[in-house]
Amino acid sequence: MKSDEKQPGRRSRAVAAKRAAILEAALSFFSQFGIHGTSLDKVAERADVSKTNLLYYYPSKEVLYIAVLKEILDVWLAPLRALRHDQDPLTAIRKYIRLKLEVSRDHPQASRLFCLEMLQGAPLLKGELAGDLKALVDEKAAIIEQWIAEGRLAGVQPQHLFFLLWATTQHYADFASQVEAITGQTLSDPEFFEQTLENVQRMIIEGIRVR
Repeated sequence: MKSDEKQPGRRSRAVAAKRAAILEAALSFFSQFGIHGTSLDKVAERADVSKTNLLYYYPSKEVLYIAVLKEILDVWLAPLRALRHDQDPLTAIRKYIRLKLEVSRDHPQASRLFCLEMLQGAPLLKGELAGDLKALVDEKAAIIEQWIAEGRLAGVQPQHLFFLLWATTQHYADFASQVEAITGQTLSDPEFFEQTLENVQRMIIEGIRVR
């Protein structure tokens, strides 16, 4: 292959890498200081790009902030998308709890930024929440309702089950300082992660198991 034929591929990889570096740097600052306390100059410096280059990809701080939030939402919702009707309900929900705790362990800054946005009333994410998120939750709630109708799961209101799952698993990222102050550990400790997983799974599964 001629070198000029390779150029588009190289360019697209370089652009993707640059965008990823900007989003990672922005997440670091937004999760600590929020949108108003974050400087684009600092983000550009952390991402090792010029501010002009940053603004080429993300024309304003608000556009960059929304891009970061949408990326977080994609990561956050990936475990929910994996839920299928042909799975065993309790096995599927155990796996969902593990995946959500892994997200809290591996992406604590993202979880805290998402929490911060929710506490502020989701002013920049309401469209996504009312659109894609609600559609996905409605789709997965229908699966929960099918499992209940088939006698495979105890009768619960699906939305409240999701709220409980989210609140419990995300607590370990959003309130990591509190968890560490009380236990001396965080999810980054493998033994504590497995202990947390076992306890959260037991408490939730026993509440939805058919008696």
